Amino acid sequence: MKDALRAEEVVRDLKKHAIAEKAAFFPRFFKSGPGEYGEGDRFLGVTVPKQRLIAKQYRAMSLDGIAELLDSEWHECRLTGLFILVLQFKKAKEPLRAALVDFYLSKLDRVNNWDLVDSSAPKILGPYSLVSPKYRQCIEQLAASGHLWRERVAVLATYPHIKNRDFTLMLKLAKKFLGHEHDLMHKAVGWMLREVGKADESTLIDFLDKHSRRMPRTMLRYAIEKFSPAQRAFYLGR
Repeated sequence: MKDALRAEEVVRDLKKHAIAEKAAFFPRFFKSGPGEYGEGDRFLGVTVPKQRLIAKQYRAMSLDGIAELLDSEWHECRLTGLFILVLQFKKAKEPLRAALVDFYLSKLDRVNNWDLVDSSAPKILGPYSLVSPKYRQCIEQLAASGHLWRERVAVLATYPHIKNRDFTLMLKLAKKFLGHEHDLMHKAVGWMLREVGKADESTLIDFLDKHSRRMPRTMLRYAIEKFSPAQRAFYLGR
């Protein structure tokens, strides 16, 4: 009951900061209309900075309470629940860290829009997969799921690997998703390839020399964003 009350308190606090104009705008921004990728999602109209502040206030919430937030129909409740989970993961030690990752994976069906993925996958699953082959394998399994959000979780979870100068997993996924049909995956893969280039430009150039002709335009543009104008023109011209 206590955790249920705390989840209700989070919802109450979020509603205090709801902005009608945002509530009207977010459904268009996050494509929640019929047939769109976020179909059926509902929005209170709360900005991300306000959600982060509320998450800090409730950072000690139990997993049962976080689960209630993730099960909410309101987008901001799910995102705030993920912010709380990320805060807990950063401070946790074993065996709690493993439990938090497993909890996150058990609730992936509620991580169902790009901002929810991007705010959680590189900060929970990604770091833990650096130290556990089991969870690195989990990333590959998610990539093979055929499910848009799980595929994006897999790609974004490679970010800590890239920062650790381990590009193998990301480049493997980039090849896998060259023919993906959705622009949200084109953007995600291109973004992570750009991060590879920031860490080691020669590795990105080698990948582009082999695969740029097959890359969707959006993916390529994201990947070469930090290149010189001449480099960008070269790869776009191919």
